[in-house]
Amino acid sequence: MLTVVKVSQGRGPFYKVEFSNGETLRLSEDTVVRHRLLKGQELDEKTLEEIKQEGKEDLGFQLALNYLSYQLRTEKEIQTYLKDNEIESGDRHKIIERLKEMDLLNDLVYGESYVRTQMRIGDKGPRVLQQKLRQKGLKDSDIQQALYLYEAEEQFEVALHTAKKAMRKFHHSSQREVQQKLQQLLMTKGFNSDISKSVLAELDFSEVEEQENDALELQGEKLWRKNQRFEPAKRRQKVKQSLYQKGFQLDQIDAFIRGKEEEDE
Repeated sequence: MLTVVKVSQGRGPFYKVEFSNGETLRLSEDTVVRHRLLKGQELDEKTLEEIKQEGKEDLGFQLALNYLSYQLRTEKEIQTYLKDNEIESGDRHKIIERLKEMDLLNDLVYGESYVRTQMRIGDKGPRVLQQKLRQKGLKDSDIQQALYLYEAEEQFEVALHTAKKAMRKFHHSSQREVQQKLQQLLMTKGFNSDISKSVLAELDFSEVEEQENDALELQGEKLWRKNQRFEPAKRRQKVKQSLYQKGFQLDQIDAFIRGKEEEDE
């Protein structure tokens, strides 16, 4: 027979139970209470093995509950967390099934909550959200059902807010370049081309247009200096090509270059 030598409070919701054969187990309060593990209690080897097995699963379950207490988790996240805490595969499976039966673990609920949150405070479109949810281990069927919440009207509002915020950063650029950058940004964020086009049609580019001549002067000056080592015709060609690629109009570019050449004469 074995004897419980010591029961002490461990880290978190766990107890450290020491036995007369030198073994020490980390057990949840539920396991300690269920088996009445008090100092001096006697038990046989068979009972100890049962406690060990039960304790490992219960320990994992308590770890999972604690992990879930901070926020919703996916099955994949729970699996990974339990594995990192050295909970065996068979016990991980039992714990996950137990959590699902208690309705504490539901990937569809997680997906819907994630999509709602991103609609409210995020800047991502459906395509990026789909990728994020796949990374978190959700099945495609759950992902698609969750994304039904993200209707076109909400996508437009999120994309419009994202584009307006980004416009403040695009200084010293032509209107065409700003439009191209915004379209690329929205596509990268996961919005489709129809939403991107609708957003660009809604935006007010008047301020960008008003500043376009100043932007041309600023960028043109840099390019004119950068290419000063070339002979005049080559310099003119390279500056014109670079400014055109940046979205400036040809008549504006030609006027700028004529002005610079006159200054140099």
